[in-house]
This record gives sequence, structure tokens and C-alpha cells, in this order.
Amino acid sequence: MNNFVLRHVKRVNEEKIDIVIEDGKIAKVEKDGSGQGKYVIDCSGMYVSSGWIDLHVHAFPEFDPYGDEMDEIGVKQGVTTIVDAGSCGADRIADLVESSQKAKTNVFAFLNISRIGLKRVDELSNLQWIDKEKVVQAVKEYKDAIVGLKARISKSVVGESGIEPLRIARALSSETSLPLMVHIGSGPPNIEEVIPLLEKKDVITHYLNGKQNNLFDEKGNPLKVLKDAIRRGIHLDVGHGTASFSFQVAEAAKRHHIDLNTISTDIYRRNRLNGPVYSMANVLSKFLHLGYSLDEVIAAVTSNAANWLEKPELGRIEVGDAANLTLFTVRNEPITLIDSEGHKRVANKTIEAKGVVANGEYIEC
Repeated sequence: MNNFVLRHVKRVNEEKIDIVIEDGKIAKVEKDGSGQGKYVIDCSGMYVSSGWIDLHVHAFPEFDPYGDEMDEIGVKQGVTTIVDAGSCGADRIADLVESSQKAKTNVFAFLNISRIGLKRVDELSNLQWIDKEKVVQAVKEYKDAIVGLKARISKSVVGESGIEPLRIARALSSETSLPLMVHIGSGPPNIEEVIPLLEKKDVITHYLNGKQNNLFDEKGNPLKVLKDAIRRGIHLDVGHGTASFSFQVAEAAKRHHIDLNTISTDIYRRNRLNGPVYSMANVLSKFLHLGYSLDEVIAAVTSNAANWLEKPELGRIEVGDAANLTLFTVRNEPITLIDSEGHKRVANKTIEAKGVVANGEYIEC
């Protein structure tokens, strides 16, 4: 089905349109009910946005527990583009890139600075596993796939190495001209040691985690290092995951008007099947419940993410672009949502992914 029309879709601003897809591209955006094509898909009641982008997933199924199939956490979830967040280091990045070529989902990757990646979950505890030459070589070889470097800077990962892996990552960032994504969690290293080493366009993932070493004080006020980071242009990414999203912290961030940059899931098989993540739509529903507008929530997985990736075409609906679109509904019915701390909130709106167009191919969720 190369030529078809998505009829009676509505943008997030409620404007109703038809979108004509021809040969994998957006051919026309027309008035509601007027689009012509060989096949017509009736999307009455559905919203359309550019394809959702998940900036933090784990899509290398060989590594347990942090792994999953690309399309299971991609197009089947309403997500047309995923970014693997450091599952692989230089030893296995070739395998991840090869697998991505068979997926319907668009796949990019952060390269773990540890050559072993998540083969072990203490991958930065031995500095000999950081092979600088291999990092630089992998970046050169897979420059179209690698969008940044990943360093998980928390106690269980770095062990006795402390802050040193981040200092090495900073130097590698300069050498490769790639930004860092830094996972924050339990200390040491202390959060006030970690954040000052980050620069403009670097990503703090798990910024709403509820661990003791987080970015807010006991009263829910943002720490100075967080406010300074925002001023420096550091990008805040949710990275919900099994242990890294707290409603209480997220409510504090909202109260202090900390803008949403990107909402990501940190999804892999276990937290997809057993929670608390389940799906991108489930995570987005949490932010709708927190009081962000639908426009803000969807921007955090479309234009904001696309702009960070420097791929604006992934974050817009424009004639001539490859057709990457997400169809979804917002239902007015109660849902119980759960965070990584086991705390629950009852929301009255639910976002549900219905289908995607991925590089011109229509796929139901």
C-alpha cells in the first residue's frame, strides 16, 4: 500500500485534515474529507502528530536484563524513531547497527563509552573497559547511526572509579564532537560533582528520579546545579525506566516551571511487560495527568526530540518529507498510573497509540 490517505485526522490543535501519502512521502496535507488516494484509512476521532521519538530505549535483545526487540518498543508502540541509550559499546555497536537495518522503526544510538556496553551492569567499574581508540573508531565507522556518547554515572555502575569515567567521557566528547547523555542515579559520585562537568547540548537522563542523589532538595526545590545546567543549555530527558521516575519529583519540577525537553521511556522487555513503563503512551499519560498540555506532551516526543537530533524533518508534518506519523487517541476515562517508587495516581485521561506510518508504511499498533 504505497498510495493512501489518512482521512479525518486532527492535529493536536484540533484542526481536522487529510494527509495523502505517496511513495513513502507526505504528498499533500488537505482540508478534512478532500484527500484523494488509492486507499482511504478512516481515522475519525484520532489525533495525528509527526512520528513519536523515544530518545532513551534499550533495543539490543541479547543483553539481559536491559534489552528488547526494536519494533516491539518502536512501531508497535506508536514510536517511529528510537534511540538506543548505550546498550552497546565499541565491541557490539556493529551488531546493533546491523539489526537496525532490518527494523521498520528508525534507529539511532548513543555509544556506551565502555567497550563492553551493558554486557555487565557495572560497565564503568573497570577503567580498562574504556578503550578511547575504539570509541573514536566506532564513531567514525558508524557516524550515521551514532548521535552521542553514553555514560551511566551512578554508584552501581562506576564502583570505585568514581567521577573519572565522566572526565574521560568529557574528553571523548571533545574529540568526537558528540554530546554526552549522562545517566544520573544513586551516589557517589554526588550529583553536585556530576552536573558541572556537563556542557550545552549534553543530556541529563533520569532527571525526575526520586533517589537520594537527585536534582531537588527535601522540600522539592531545584538544586543550584540544576538551575545552572538549564541556563547552560543542558537538555533534560525523562528516561522513566524501572527505577528513575518519581511523581513527587515530577510534581516539584512542574511547580517550579521546569520546561519539558524530552519524554523518553528507558523501556526494555521487563519494564514493558511488567511495568512501571509499559509503553510510551502510558508514560505520556503521566505527563498529561501532571498538568502539561497535550501540545507540550506531544512536542516532547516530536519536535523537541527531532531538534535535539538535528533532524527537524522527523518532528514535523510537511509535504515532501518521508512519512513518519503517529496516530493516537485521548480517552476520557480513569486509569491508574504508577511511578518507579510504586506510588500511584488516578488520571482521567489516557493517551493510546493507534497506528503509525513509518517511512510510508502504515502499521496498526
